[in-house]
Amino acid sequence: MPAKDLVANLFNTILENEKRNKRECYVMPASKLLMNTLKVMQRYGYIGEFELIDDRIMPKLKVQLLGRINSCGAVKPRYPVTWDQIGNWERKYLPAVGVGILIVSTNQGIMSHIEAQEKKIGGRLLGYVY
Repeated sequence: MPAKDLVANLFNTILENEKRNKRECYVMPASKLLMNTLKVMQRYGYIGEFELIDDRIMPKLKVQLLGRINSCGAVKPRYPVTWDQIGNWERKYLPAVGVGILIVSTNQGIMSHIEAQEKKIGGRLLGYVY
């Protein structure tokens, strides 16, 4: 059985439910990586509240959708980026400068490309949202 990409599954589930004008969706299985990714999306107003539901079978995340996401997706492969290269990736994945965020996994945690540039740290690209 091939390994599953949890981040790609998260973005795909959210995008499909946004297109159907749903108010909430469930993402399974849950992980710390997904929760931290959702925190970044929540901080920038793309999603509402989310909660971890642990029913002892498979932990899942219940995510409140606000209808503010036009597109989102995982970046594959997870390219390594330095803080001064982020602008190049922003032009590649986002429709315009200042529209949307890239989500970057750094040694200081998961954050947006804006925060990574302010702190002058690099990492690996996880995904984009706009």
